[in-house]
Amino acid sequence: MRHAVLRTGLLFFGLFFFLTLGIYFRDPMMNGRQWLELSTYQAIRDWDWLGISMGFFLAMVVGVLAVGLSYVIFYDGYKRLSHKQKLARMFISNGMMETASMDKKIQWKPRKKQKTKVTYFPKAYYRVKDNYIHIKIAMDMTKHQKQYLNLGEDIENGFYADTGERELEDGYISYRFLYDVSRNRISIHDVKAENGSLKLMKHIEWAYDSLPHMLIAGGTGGGKTYFILTMIDSLIKSGAVVYILDPKRSDLADLAAVMPKGTVLYTPSAMMKVLRESVDAMMKRSEEMKKMPTYQTGGNYADVGLPPVFIVFDEYVAFMESLDRMEQMKALEYMKQVIMLGRQMGYFLILAAQRPDAKYLADGIRDQFNFRVALGRMSEAGYGMMFGDTDKRFIFKNIKGRGYADTGTSVISEFYTPLVPKDYDFLEEIGTSAPGMERALAAVAASGSDSERNEGAPGGA
Repeated sequence: MRHAVLRTGLLFFGLFFFLTLGIYFRDPMMNGRQWLELSTYQAIRDWDWLGISMGFFLAMVVGVLAVGLSYVIFYDGYKRLSHKQKLARMFISNGMMETASMDKKIQWKPRKKQKTKVTYFPKAYYRVKDNYIHIKIAMDMTKHQKQYLNLGEDIENGFYADTGERELEDGYISYRFLYDVSRNRISIHDVKAENGSLKLMKHIEWAYDSLPHMLIAGGTGGGKTYFILTMIDSLIKSGAVVYILDPKRSDLADLAAVMPKGTVLYTPSAMMKVLRESVDAMMKRSEEMKKMPTYQTGGNYADVGLPPVFIVFDEYVAFMESLDRMEQMKALEYMKQVIMLGRQMGYFLILAAQRPDAKYLADGIRDQFNFRVALGRMSEAGYGMMFGDTDKRFIFKNIKGRGYADTGTSVISEFYTPLVPKDYDFLEEIGTSAPGMERALAAVAASGSDSERNEGAPGGA
């Protein structure tokens, strides 16, 4: 197993090499009698050596092409062989294989030959299913048993896999790893918000109804803005109300041209007003929900047919730094109420910053963001701010929209934002969906008091 990939490649090369030789030299080979005649070899200088060289060269080219083509066609098979080979090497290099020297008597010779025999090798099972690698190792009460319990990180790094999970079963230690995560990347056209959940990858959804509030971190060029725009686009198409707060007046502020008035804000006073009035509207909604005939204890906004409200905060740190101390305290208090009480009433916060500085996410607010995404290149300190103390080894890849995420399970996994075609026009797409958001805003206003109906939705002009 240690040389399985090499042997498989040689097998394909040898098969097509000799097959090509057989076809190229079929006429001389068919005339078998001449190879038994001495005159054939006496005239060796008169052979067509150029043709012979061309035949061998052609056979080598075909053999190499066959190996390359087989690698492309049977890529998954090659990768599985490679994984098994790596597993075997890991067992051997970590001293988990035991051998013994034996004397082998050779017939007709007086001396004995030393032979090494494998007396013990770990009993392991390997399987790939639904992009997950499953590895089971028998817990056989040998001296290596403790090593088997701590192989997760080595396998994860060796297979370049992610999301290592370990489970003890009857007589086995079972590991599960998500393999080739990039294959689970989806297009923006596949991003759907329905039933309280937003699909972001084939295997990842943000279940905002049960795990509310998202925290996004990432520097310039990491794909943060496109990721936020993708979510805004999908949420508005699903009938949600979205408020956008952009203190730097960057790309998100451009949406003011197509979104309903009062939903895209960038001045500190207007953003503070959105936070304050959102808290008031959230409390009013709570009272109104309990009066609705379809309301049941323990139910949420969706059970009574109300649309969710998302407050998208880009460059949150820049906003906080634009406020004085008293205003910062008020803003933190408003956000804390939305974060702590918003789930049942359908108020959700999407907060984005280059670094989620604890200075502006105090009083445990940061811990309440159940879905966290870190995009692009970040420092160890930045990852620590996002995910806390962790043994996860973070590896940077120069791929826009690639990073790491904690989806609410406390397991940090590789993450890819949805792909956005170059010709995708967010302004046009969101503008087309804007009338639906107008109706959702009316529903939000209708769930409040008469005075709110006259003043408009929270965050209005």
